[in-house]
Amino acid sequence: MSRQDSEEWGLPAVSRQEVLEVTGAEHDPFYRLHLTSPGWTWSPGQFFMFRAEKWGLDPLCARPFSIADQDGQSLSLYWQAVGRATRRMTDLEPGDAVTVWGPLGRGFDLCEDTPTLMLAGGMGLVPFIGLIRRQKKVQNLELIFGHRYGLECYPYVEIAERVLTWSLQDTCQADLDKLVRAMSIKIEGYSKDGRILACGPRPFLRVVQEQALKTGARVQLSLETHMACGIGACLGCAIPGKDGGMLQVCRDGPVFEAGEIVLD
Repeated sequence: MSRQDSEEWGLPAVSRQEVLEVTGAEHDPFYRLHLTSPGWTWSPGQFFMFRAEKWGLDPLCARPFSIADQDGQSLSLYWQAVGRATRRMTDLEPGDAVTVWGPLGRGFDLCEDTPTLMLAGGMGLVPFIGLIRRQKKVQNLELIFGHRYGLECYPYVEIAERVLTWSLQDTCQADLDKLVRAMSIKIEGYSKDGRILACGPRPFLRVVQEQALKTGARVQLSLETHMACGIGACLGCAIPGKDGGMLQVCRDGPVFEAGEIVLD
């Protein structure tokens, strides 16, 4: 489908891109991939669907990835090799062809003049890379990062160089308790006149949501979930909304206001 056809039907443009660079250390499950740029107009928090042509029919479905950044030269993504598709991605080489469609979903609602706290769990750090690169008033940004692996495994250095950051490694229950306390204190502090953006695994977001509802803080949650199409056709990413109906992460999210969804 051409870009013009996609726009007429209200669908994201599907394009064929090439791998420019794959980086990752041996025995390290974390990787970074640069593709040729599809030239999207996008906002931090949006995502795209990715499928390598060399996969054939195995795996069959594309995979969703947060847009780390995209400019006139390249589209960047980070991933952790945990499943069949992400493990096969480690075999990609420069020049390999991939199919992508996007940008998809609803990104973060941003205001550069508003003090903003970013809460990231693990690979939930990725959407904040493009955010800090676009933010002119970086003095209004602060980050708390909870992680299980060493900091060197994550795209953390650039963020730490540009904004105030706090990192807490989660290796035991005591570490987890410390992280929860730190986030709770910060969320309460930002509840008066700030904005909070969170991305990470579901248990991490439950803690953030609980504190948001308790304090009345303005909190946006970016969900990570399995998807097959990214455009709302497969209904595989539905979650319950606060009104009793169902919402689709790919079309209604992946960024939601904390009070919009049910994470229990």
